[in-house]
Amino acid sequence: MRPGDTAWRVRVLQSRLHQLDLHSEVVTNRFDEETRAGVATFQRRRGWTADGVVDERTWTKIVALTSEPTTEALHNVYTPGRPLLERGDTGMWVRQVQARLTQLRWYDAPVTGRFTGSTVEAVEGFQAKRRIPVTGQVDRRTLTRLKEMTRVPTRAELFNIVPSGPALDPRCTTGRALCVDKTSRSLRWVVDGVVLRTVEVRFGSDELPTREGDFSVFRKSRDHVSSLYDTPMPFAMFFSGGQAVHYSPDFAANGYNGASHGCVNVRDRAAVAWLFDQVRIGDRVVVYRS
Repeated sequence: MRPGDTAWRVRVLQSRLHQLDLHSEVVTNRFDEETRAGVATFQRRRGWTADGVVDERTWTKIVALTSEPTTEALHNVYTPGRPLLERGDTGMWVRQVQARLTQLRWYDAPVTGRFTGSTVEAVEGFQAKRRIPVTGQVDRRTLTRLKEMTRVPTRAELFNIVPSGPALDPRCTTGRALCVDKTSRSLRWVVDGVVLRTVEVRFGSDELPTREGDFSVFRKSRDHVSSLYDTPMPFAMFFSGGQAVHYSPDFAANGYNGASHGCVNVRDRAAVAWLFDQVRIGDRVVVYRS
C-alpha cells in the first residue's frame, strides 16, 4: 500500500496504526497524509527507510504488533469510555474543558468549573460532530480529541478575565510579555493573557524610531547610563540592540513634548522599578500598533 491508494485494506491498516498510537481513531478507505506519516514513523523507529510505503516487511511487523481490528473499529462505531468528568463534577479540569470548548465555539457560557447542563450540551455537540458516542460525559476519547483541536487555555480564558484598554496583540496573549502599543502609547505587562500592570510610555522620533516587532529581553541593567548619549537609563530592559524599556526623568518632567532616542520611555518610576523586578531574561517584548 502507498499514498493515494483507496481500498478496504487501507482501513485495516489505519486501525492497526491506531493501536500503535500512530493514527487517529477515525478510519477511512483513503491512504492520506496522516496514514503516510504514521507508517513513516513506524519505519523510522526501526531504523528502516521511512518512505511511508507499506512493503511486506512493514506490513508483517505491523500485524505482529497489533490485534485484528474489530468490526466496530473498522466502521467507526465506538463504545463510550469510562467517564472522566460528568454532570455534577467541579474543579480545574472542568474549567479546562469549558475553556477548550469555548475556543471551538461549542460553549458560550461563563467558565465556572461546574459541570452543569450547559456543559453537558456543549460536550454532546462536540461528540456528535466527531462521531464519538454522544453521552455528555468526558471520556478519554473525548478529552483526547478536544486537546488535539485546541491550545492550552490562558488564565484569562479560565477565569473570564477581559483585558482592559485596546485589544492586545495576539502574540501577547500567552506566556510572559511586555506588550507595547504605539497607538495607545501604553505598555502592558501580560502573563498568560492577564494584564497585570499598565503604564504610559513614549517612543523615539521619526529620525530615531522605536523598532516594531516581536523581540525578547536579552539584558537588564538597573542603573544603566547610555554610553552613546551619556544619559541615565534606570531600570533598563534591552530588547533590540541599544533599545530598551526604561525610566525617563525627561518624560516624567516634560511628558510627550519630547521623544526618546528609540527606547520605550516610562515616566512612572515606581511602576518601572516594579516591572524590572518582574521581568526575566527571555521574556517577550511585542512592539506594535493597535
